[in-house]
Amino acid sequence: MVRASLETNFAEVWLEGEISNLRAPASGHLYCTLKDQSSQIRAVIFRSAAARLRFGLEEGLHVVVRGRLSVYEPRGEYQVILDHLDPKGRGAIQFAFEQLKRRLETEGLFDREGKQPLPTFPRTVGIVTSPTGAAVRDLITLLHRRCPILKIIIAPVQVQGPGSAEQITAAIQALNKLDLVDVMIIGRGGGSMEDLWSFNDEGVVRAIAASRVPIVSAVGHETDVTLADFAADVRAPTPSAAAEMVAPVLTGIVERLSQLTARCRQVVTSQCLEQHQRLELLLAHLDNIRFRVLKEAQRVDGAVAGMREAVRAHLKQAMVNVQGWTQALASKSPVLQVHRDLVIVPQLRSRLLAAMCHGLRRKAEHTHAYLGRFNGLSPLAVLGRGYGIIETMPGRRIIRDAEQVSVGEEILARLARGQLRCTVEEVRLDPLV
Repeated sequence: MVRASLETNFAEVWLEGEISNLRAPASGHLYCTLKDQSSQIRAVIFRSAAARLRFGLEEGLHVVVRGRLSVYEPRGEYQVILDHLDPKGRGAIQFAFEQLKRRLETEGLFDREGKQPLPTFPRTVGIVTSPTGAAVRDLITLLHRRCPILKIIIAPVQVQGPGSAEQITAAIQALNKLDLVDVMIIGRGGGSMEDLWSFNDEGVVRAIAASRVPIVSAVGHETDVTLADFAADVRAPTPSAAAEMVAPVLTGIVERLSQLTARCRQVVTSQCLEQHQRLELLLAHLDNIRFRVLKEAQRVDGAVAGMREAVRAHLKQAMVNVQGWTQALASKSPVLQVHRDLVIVPQLRSRLLAAMCHGLRRKAEHTHAYLGRFNGLSPLAVLGRGYGIIETMPGRRIIRDAEQVSVGEEILARLARGQLRCTVEEVRLDPLV
């Protein structure tokens, strides 16, 4: 009853306030709170109404809204079901324009670094516009008047109304794929901001920015500004100005070429005259040059004859030097020295053998003497006089004290000839017993 009463008595209300607590769930509905300095109320924008919004809602956005008052029964709360929203002090279209411009500018779609220069002498121009508008007729007329040999490809599209933005985007992409267009003009005549809105579409702006063909934007009059102007490589204030930017004046080019041809002919003629004068001067000096060449030839002949005499004298002296060096080398030949020294070799050999035999005898006598002394000091000689060496069985350690063994232990006695394996039957510590 409360909801029915409110919806009947407040079927259409206008509110002004600030958006807060904005939520956009997957259902497509939008939920927020409208508030001012003294009060607040919940608001809902159903999906059908949200699809008609020309701009995106933001936290803190001051808006003027129209809707109907109702009650959300599960929570018992008042809420406004909104049908229409406008930014306070600005139209929805203008606000949507500013929102999209900020976002695309942040992405870098309007940076000057990515702009392409227009070709100086294009052969083919692509035009994306309405085929029935006055703008296309003005463009074609002006392009042909300035450059009659210029080829024109028109991509006919709607420039306003539903579906126009998609047609403009498709036309830009198609001209890029055609690979025949050197430069592209997109535009239309003047109109209201709503009429020009297709050139503010995000798809159109992105297609312009991604085009590999340079694009001139010629939308509306000089005071009209669209996002296509920011994304294009060059902005023209009017379609006629775009034609002047793109197409060079052919008659002016021909006149300029004629002037350059005349200048080139004049320069070439001047150069030929100058070279002809130089040639005449060279021919005038030719006889003098021929005389100088003959004179230098005589000097060359004399120099060659002198060089031959010098070479002969040098070779003769070199032969004399070679003979002297040959005789000197023969007197110093090692063969003669070897023959002289071979006579002494037998004498030195006999002396060496005698010295070696005498040395060996002395070393043998010394060796026998040292062996005698070593035998006297050898423990084997002591064993030969009847002594023995007693060792433990495991480890083979020499026993010097009776305390090192115990009764029943096996010991090893080493004699001068052979060994004895013994068992200890008694241990006496007194050596005199």
